[in-house]
Amino acid sequence: MILISLICAIPAICQQTETHSDTLVDTRYREDQFYIGLNYNIISSVPRGVNSRGLSGGLQLGYFRDMPINKRRNVAIAIGAGLAFDQFGQNLFIGEKLDQTTIFKVLNDEVTFDQNRFSMAALEVPVQFRWRTSTAESYKFWRIYAGFKMGYVYWYKATFKQPNNKVVQTDIPEFNNLRFSANLSFGYNTFNFYASYSINPFFTDATTNTGQTVDFKAIKLGLIFYIL
Repeated sequence: MILISLICAIPAICQQTETHSDTLVDTRYREDQFYIGLNYNIISSVPRGVNSRGLSGGLQLGYFRDMPINKRRNVAIAIGAGLAFDQFGQNLFIGEKLDQTTIFKVLNDEVTFDQNRFSMAALEVPVQFRWRTSTAESYKFWRIYAGFKMGYVYWYKATFKQPNNKVVQTDIPEFNNLRFSANLSFGYNTFNFYASYSINPFFTDATTNTGQTVDFKAIKLGLIFYIL
């Protein structure tokens, strides 16, 4: 409920910001912005038979420092810092053998389970090339922001649940904590569409019990809100 209330309040916050801008014009303005985004996660580069099941989504938030590079100040480079939380509901089981080697197994329809989810939280440094139609008098404008993110996953967990059985993995040697992704956002004023694609796979040198390679990448689609 707190998150929903925050999102509903975003347009009002932006309107208040714009009202102040009518009384004071800054010819050397910057689009320094807080951001919050919600996305749906689609998995790719997975073994044959792996598909999404259950809830797959994410939340991101942070701050950008805007650095205009032309006189009109509608073209800029921005660097930021943020946090991201993502989870992937799917049918790739991640467990551990007695010798502590990792098990990757595609669960077929004969295996019933209540939950099979991979979750993670990351610190991110996004970099953007920005184009917009903004002016010093108005903060309602069209924008196209393209860039990439560098991230470090400081927490992750694979969870499998079925009646009378629960498996939780928080130490997966094949998991790559460093994350790199390309992203694009475009829209008008506060509400903007967002898309992201993983450049590097989640797992390195990982194979299923049948010998299939486990790369695991993510495509994220959603909305991102920019708040001055």
